[in-house]
Amino acid sequence: MKKWLVPIILIALAVIFGVRVYNSTIGLEENVEEAWAKVESSYQRRSDLIGNLVKTVQGAADFEKSTLESVINARAKATSINIDPTNITPEQLQQFNQAQSGLSSALSRLLVTVERYPDLKANQNFLELQSQLEGTENRINVARDRFNETVKPYNKHIRTFPNNLLAGLFGFEKKAYFEAEEGSEKAPDVEFDFK
Repeated sequence: MKKWLVPIILIALAVIFGVRVYNSTIGLEENVEEAWAKVESSYQRRSDLIGNLVKTVQGAADFEKSTLESVINARAKATSINIDPTNITPEQLQQFNQAQSGLSSALSRLLVTVERYPDLKANQNFLELQSQLEGTENRINVARDRFNETVKPYNKHIRTFPNNLLAGLFGFEKKAYFEAEEGSEKAPDVEFDFK
């Protein structure tokens, strides 16, 4: 057997292995990007519904203006944060999560305030929007969970040997998980004032 044949076979095997690792990593990364797009889509749906809810509430002439303004401002802040799915960092996710939590908080205050307006609570459009928002919150939770489920195999793939050697060479980096905001593990205090 010729001496040059063994090195050529080894090089060919290394190239085939490199191509397989690269292509499978690309496929996993695409799954992560698709899952992130679904998270953003769910949040966008919520933002759209909140806009419609605010317009419905604005129809109540004596409704607290400051409550509406806080929802409008929080919605604007939440929709202004964009994350590049090819380079998701924990800091970006934390900033995104904080803005979304601010919107959730403002929305909660709005819905509590609505309790003082029987005509608004009876408004069919308002009730339908409120129901759709509840469903959207569930969609958001599912989308975040699915995002994390797609990040795990990607991270595992690029961190295991020998894939980690080629992943670093090709510039693939570990993706961040979507985590709960700090303090969310504590249940909020609820006080009822019965007079």
